[in-house]
Amino acid sequence: MKKTQWWRGGVIYQIYPRSFKDSNGDGIGDLPGITEKVGYLKSLNVDAIWISPFFKSPMKDFGYDVADYCDVDPLFGTLADFDALLAEVHRHDLKLIIDQVLSHSSDLHPWFVESRSSRDNPKADWYVWADPNPDGTPPTNWLSVFGGSAWQWDSRRRQFYMHNFLASQPDLNFHHPEVQQALLDAVEFWLKRGVDGFRFDACNYHFHDKKLRNNPPAEHADHTNVSDVNPYGMQSHRYDKSRPQNLLFLQRLRKLLDRYGACSMGEIGDDDSLGRLAEYTGGDDKLNQAYSFTLLTEDFSASFIEEQVSHMERAFHRYQVPGWVCWSIGNHDVPRVLTRWGKDTQDPACPKLLTALATTLRGSACLYQGDELGLPEADIPYELLQDPYGKAFWPDFKGRDGCRTPMPWHKDAPAGGFTNGQPWLPVPAAHLARAADTQETPSDSILNFVRAFLAWRRGQPTLILGEIEFVRAPEPLLIQIRTLGNQRLCGMFNLSGAPQRWSLPKQLQGAQPLAGHGLSGASIDGKVLQFAPWGGGFWTL
Repeated sequence: MKKTQWWRGGVIYQIYPRSFKDSNGDGIGDLPGITEKVGYLKSLNVDAIWISPFFKSPMKDFGYDVADYCDVDPLFGTLADFDALLAEVHRHDLKLIIDQVLSHSSDLHPWFVESRSSRDNPKADWYVWADPNPDGTPPTNWLSVFGGSAWQWDSRRRQFYMHNFLASQPDLNFHHPEVQQALLDAVEFWLKRGVDGFRFDACNYHFHDKKLRNNPPAEHADHTNVSDVNPYGMQSHRYDKSRPQNLLFLQRLRKLLDRYGACSMGEIGDDDSLGRLAEYTGGDDKLNQAYSFTLLTEDFSASFIEEQVSHMERAFHRYQVPGWVCWSIGNHDVPRVLTRWGKDTQDPACPKLLTALATTLRGSACLYQGDELGLPEADIPYELLQDPYGKAFWPDFKGRDGCRTPMPWHKDAPAGGFTNGQPWLPVPAAHLARAADTQETPSDSILNFVRAFLAWRRGQPTLILGEIEFVRAPEPLLIQIRTLGNQRLCGMFNLSGAPQRWSLPKQLQGAQPLAGHGLSGASIDGKVLQFAPWGGGFWTL
């Protein structure tokens, strides 16, 4: 792989900084806490670290509401702490990716404070403002992802402003050239400090339809990007996001990043997320890669995974220079994968298999903090809930706190060694039982499997860059073939907790087992493939 394309096929570890490691006892994780654990991160054999927002913010959406794009919130430390973290990451030969939330800011950002003060101030048009309909209703039928209308009335300007998320997260007006330049300047601020790349949050939400046309109803309700209790999925989001002008802005952004040798990963949630992902990465002049939501759903079957990956490949092939995807099966917005897909099984083979599968699909991969320990979803009672999204849709949707609880570092330490104060969310007993220190010594622990598997994967370029195809097999078996030059590797996975047998088709007969990957529970006896529960393995063809 070219040095400048380290991200292509890389494994990126996502840190939710509030919950990773607290260094000062206030119960909230911080940048010095991450610095303290860089050695642990290096031991995982990942290629890069992605840190969710740590910028100055009122924390209405826990950092995704930015009040200053060029400073660290005191909760997380200082700019000097960031520089120290970056230096430590680079000392360990890792890359650092930071989150940037460009589509919207906090309502406490000085830009918005000025914009809402009048209709004729210098930043009056830096946000999306519109007059009400004659009957006083909002100007369009657009909905907020977090519930209700995407328009909030402001009594000072006597206009509505647009917010795709919380009302305290007003949308910036990307049709204004000064807004685009100000945001590019904010990106360059971090490039000059030496970051290796960015994960751009909600990067298809930048532009809106200037004619303010209503969205039509969806032909089929979308439950990929929002839960089925959220009416947001009932619209076809034709006019409130993913507008064609966004491609030109992404090209400007790419040129800036290329000057510094930095990479980009865009978060894309849309009615056709995979098609949009291919559009935003195809052609080698926009995003380097994009982050897919399609494996972050409740759907879990071999046919579902095969269809998502195949759909992605078909979408890529429409472009002369195909794009690149970053797959993830866990993050800070969805229930933990052990609960969502594994149904909280106690069998350690399940999280091992899921990690191996997710990191050997064609593309890059994100590993969410705690998944290397096999953590299940935490059950947070309403009185301890912090997430505004969960509060809005409780009890049918309990929000995102269950996957955001603090990392358990030491089984017998208060708060699992995350903090010596009161943690912002509780640390469940089930997590303490799987704390990192309990998994350091056993060679067969989930943690040590992840370390060994990612080290083995690094030496398998066919699994990193090779083409992918699937072999038809009955549920719950997923069979993939990866090809690079003359080498062909086959990965076979039993996506269930029950043993399975399958008569191999001719194209797989004669497969020779590969050693060193650490998966178990799959063997070929003559022409029959036998699986233990959650068994898997790799073979050469």
